[in-house]
Amino acid sequence: MTYILGIDIGTGSTKAVAVNYSGKAIHTEQVAYPTLTPQPGYSEQAPELIWQAFLKCILRTISFMQQPPQGIALSSAMHSFIPVNETGEPLMNMITWADNRSAAIAERIKNSPQGELLYKQTGTPVHAMSPLCKIIWMREHNETLYNAVSKYISIKEYIWFRLFGVYEIDHSIASATGLFDIESLTWNTTALSLCGISEDKLSIPVSTNFQRAALSESIVQQTGLPTNTPFFIGASDGCCANVGSFAVDDGIAALTIGTSGAIRVANTTPTFNFGAMTFNYRLDENTFISGGPINNGGVALKWYMLNFLKKDLTSSVDYEEVIQGIDMIKAGSEGLIFLPYILGERAPLWNSETCGVFFGITARHTQAHFTRAVLEGISLALYNISQCLEESGLAIHQVNVSGGFVHSERWLQLLADIFGKPIGLLSSDDASAIGAAYIALKKLESLADYSSLKPASVRIFTPNPANHAVYKESIFPVYRNLTSTLLLNMSILSEMQATTLL
Repeated sequence: MTYILGIDIGTGSTKAVAVNYSGKAIHTEQVAYPTLTPQPGYSEQAPELIWQAFLKCILRTISFMQQPPQGIALSSAMHSFIPVNETGEPLMNMITWADNRSAAIAERIKNSPQGELLYKQTGTPVHAMSPLCKIIWMREHNETLYNAVSKYISIKEYIWFRLFGVYEIDHSIASATGLFDIESLTWNTTALSLCGISEDKLSIPVSTNFQRAALSESIVQQTGLPTNTPFFIGASDGCCANVGSFAVDDGIAALTIGTSGAIRVANTTPTFNFGAMTFNYRLDENTFISGGPINNGGVALKWYMLNFLKKDLTSSVDYEEVIQGIDMIKAGSEGLIFLPYILGERAPLWNSETCGVFFGITARHTQAHFTRAVLEGISLALYNISQCLEESGLAIHQVNVSGGFVHSERWLQLLADIFGKPIGLLSSDDASAIGAAYIALKKLESLADYSSLKPASVRIFTPNPANHAVYKESIFPVYRNLTSTLLLNMSILSEMQATTLL
């Protein structure tokens, strides 16, 4: 069967989805790898393990399909950071988006006269996740390593270099570095000056539908691919998820919950909100993806399940078994509110010192209340971002979803009730990998747009008006106000923990 292979290089694993020329996912492979935390606040991964996972996904797909793909397209997590030497070898482990070692630097830049200008020029929130802040951290804390760096690259660039021996970066990944001008599609001179580097330390920016072929004999032997297999560089996981969720039209948002989470809306122009620092990344030359990420998606639920219920969740069946009890609990968990900031928070708070909170506990609250409150807290964090986007002028009429949580109908209905908007489920497969495959299909088949790939039917979860009223009028105002009120005390606790007083 003829197919395109979309590969998403994610934080916890690499996923490959075989997609036929009608746009249907027909087979999936996934290979996981660990995240290392050598110090508190650090988050690192071994690039070689990710490369091996990438190869395994290709090999296993070809073995299952019994033929190679007609093309391969890439998606990857944003903000990854790998300094390499002249031969392309990493000088340290890859630093992931979740790493907070440069938090103080991000705060310094954000509060400087250049902070808002950088945000508007690069589209990237000024935060420790960005390569901008990571480079400055390296210059200030490891000058020897800083001086030895030949290139600063992401995990996708690392894989692209190993495939073709050239340093190229798609406009989408580049627009999430804090180093790239999202209007001119060139490296931003203000950001480069802050880092003390020149353009030759970075890759050459190319379009998200850019392609290469001519694989070396070594790669052919390692993958089983024909030499002339076209590789499409693709986009970031967030932008690809919008494509894979058919959320590239006006008023259609894409919402993803995996380890973390995000909500994003496509637009022809950027939508800025410096207070909430919603991002504006590039999907292509004509499309911006505006939105915001949260740190605490599925990871917050997994933390709760493991530490409170002693359940190590490994499959969607495990999650659903625990979640099913929430049906007995009213919307709003009878006043029990969960702030899910166990790993700090990104949008719209951008504060690494936030912490999780259960608020409103009374004697009537049971385990099922707590479970529902956790799901509501994660969902309200995403709703909070959607409110910031709509307050900035973006309209949202429907929310299309993707990520591991889509297997839970209860969670999808809860989301519909919180957002007060239809929730659309198009596929339970990885939307980022599928979106990457769609980018390749659009180029190969000369499609005018992605609509011809859309499935004939979409499952819609319709909001319950009474439940939405509870969330909008009662729970969410308290949620938002509670977050604001507790920020100072969260900061004090964080400082106490950092100095080992607790």
